[in-house]
Amino acid sequence: MTIDIPVLSCRIPAAGPLAAAVLAALAALPAAAQPAWPAKAIRILVGAPAGGSNDIFARSIGQHLNAALKQPVIVDNRPGASQMIAADLMVKSPPDGHTLYVSSTTYTTAAAIQPKLPFDPVNDVTGVTLLAKSPMVLVVHPSVPAKSAKELIALARAQPDKLNYTSSGVGSINQMGTELFLSAAKIRMVHVPHKGMSPAVTDLMAGNVQVLLVSLPSVEAQMKSGRLRAIGLSTAKRSDSAPGVPPIAETGLPGYDVSLWWGLFAPAKTPRAVVERLNAEVHKSLASAEMKKRFASFGAEAAPTTPEAFTAMIASEIGGWRKVVKEAGIKPE
Repeated sequence: MTIDIPVLSCRIPAAGPLAAAVLAALAALPAAAQPAWPAKAIRILVGAPAGGSNDIFARSIGQHLNAALKQPVIVDNRPGASQMIAADLMVKSPPDGHTLYVSSTTYTTAAAIQPKLPFDPVNDVTGVTLLAKSPMVLVVHPSVPAKSAKELIALARAQPDKLNYTSSGVGSINQMGTELFLSAAKIRMVHVPHKGMSPAVTDLMAGNVQVLLVSLPSVEAQMKSGRLRAIGLSTAKRSDSAPGVPPIAETGLPGYDVSLWWGLFAPAKTPRAVVERLNAEVHKSLASAEMKKRFASFGAEAAPTTPEAFTAMIASEIGGWRKVVKEAGIKPE
């Protein structure tokens, strides 16, 4: 709902000593004090349905902010358009710290593939803090003879376009991360997208596709049972969630480093003091045993940052994914 507030104005003659004196006096006045924050309920927009990682992390943070700031915190789920509907609502809200947005890596991949967003995905947002990061895992069907990233690269190089990789959809982090892998390794595979991760994993287990880059929790049971073989982590460092799986960067593709992440956003021009207070309070939440447990259930670890570092990361990732989109010829559906 929009409320129009009338603005009263007065007219001062443009010339003369009196006008100059008035203007000088106005310029000398101290800036008006910032209004108290928070002055009302805080809304956290989430671009995904209830029950997923974005929603769970937003609600967990909301509980902490409610206790710390003494104001209600409402999580508002607005799924659709790869989380961009919620993002659009956030950037068009007053930049007063009362409307926030929790999103994931999907924000930067969607921004990279959608050429005509109704807002600027870099300049219309402020990153409050990164929340958590998680590696993905490169898995193959057991019929694929490769047992490492190096062996998979050699196999694909010997048989270009013979292997199929799957994803949860066009423009997903699964596709983007795989295309980055293919480009860096100078190999080719055929993309077989699905509408969601569950059918993609099912198709992989059936042997209809051979390769998938995916979050650890999505295939943990299949990895343990031997129905899928893990051959590398997407991050440059190892993970306690999959201690026996080496990074792709160590086993065939030096420099490869792609993470799943989650972060808290605010509209651009949100007062610096508000962003800093939010950053400090959320960092307290991330340090709690409860949050660490919730992150672990998604194979993630807390990854608090400064607002500047997170904002810079958003811009860098969008730029990087745009290069992948262009080179791979990825088109939005």
